[in-house]
Amino acid sequence: MKWGIMATGNIAAKFARTIHEMYSSEETLVAVGSRDAERAARFAKEHDIPKAYGSYEELAADPEVDAVYIATPNNLHFENAMLCLKAGKHVLCEKPFTTNAADAQILYREADERGLFVMEAFWIRFLPLYEKLLAIIADKEYGELFHARCDYGFIAQGTRRERKFKSELGGGALLDIGIYNLGFLYMIMGSLPDSFTSEVHLNEYGTDAFSALQLHFPEGRTAHSVQSIGLLMERQAALYFERATIYLPDFQGAYAMTVKPVESEAVTLQCAPEVNGFEYEVREVTNCVRNGRTHSDIWRPEDSMAVLSLLDEIRRSWDMRFSFE
Repeated sequence: MKWGIMATGNIAAKFARTIHEMYSSEETLVAVGSRDAERAARFAKEHDIPKAYGSYEELAADPEVDAVYIATPNNLHFENAMLCLKAGKHVLCEKPFTTNAADAQILYREADERGLFVMEAFWIRFLPLYEKLLAIIADKEYGELFHARCDYGFIAQGTRRERKFKSELGGGALLDIGIYNLGFLYMIMGSLPDSFTSEVHLNEYGTDAFSALQLHFPEGRTAHSVQSIGLLMERQAALYFERATIYLPDFQGAYAMTVKPVESEAVTLQCAPEVNGFEYEVREVTNCVRNGRTHSDIWRPEDSMAVLSLLDEIRRSWDMRFSFE
């Protein structure tokens, strides 16, 4: 797969390093695009990318590019993904796929009509450790899963704080990082919650700096999620079963989990990534395109839509209308 990268920020740099470190003849970087030509040129030189473009339109028009990894600000994902699809490119778009579920549905429909692959880059779903965890849950190895909790928070300062919080950029802790929490809970619970309650604290931009969610799932299962930009919180998670508790010291970079059965010693299971974890979603894109698929069966359109719909509902309950304008 010949990749183009749209944007030149930290996550774009991580994607570029991933492709290079995969050492695969199937994956190559051929171009990068930015709204700043000098920035694109610096990024291309740093990451050994042959072509640099000073606009997203030029990148999308490059006939050598098969697929585009979109790493632009949240508010641009919809228009950038549509640009690439209309140019005949496959798309892997950073989370959140769009800032609302309605826009996501439009993109999936466009991709289907054009026979192109498109996927939200919810990379943690492809980590090998989660295959083990989901098998434990499905097989009821430790009985029923009754409750789960997860936390994620960091402190953004300076221009990064503005970028993370401004409403016109699709800002706010829930949309930016809470999507990891809710995506994780959706994965392990296997469904959306029936209902939720929440507490939210807004910042000077009028967006959410902190929220605590209590989620109620079918069959009496519950979950608790805390997400914040402004508080330093380890990305920890815990799952409570009838006969064991499973702890994940980092549920986003999920490379290890500790299983503590009620009647035996704790055991730690490890699944270290080959590169940094991004490689698994990259391979999924290539495999799906090779097989003529427009979506993945691992992180499906309906999965992205489900989580985005939940995000929409939560923000509506906070009366954050700006997120849907």
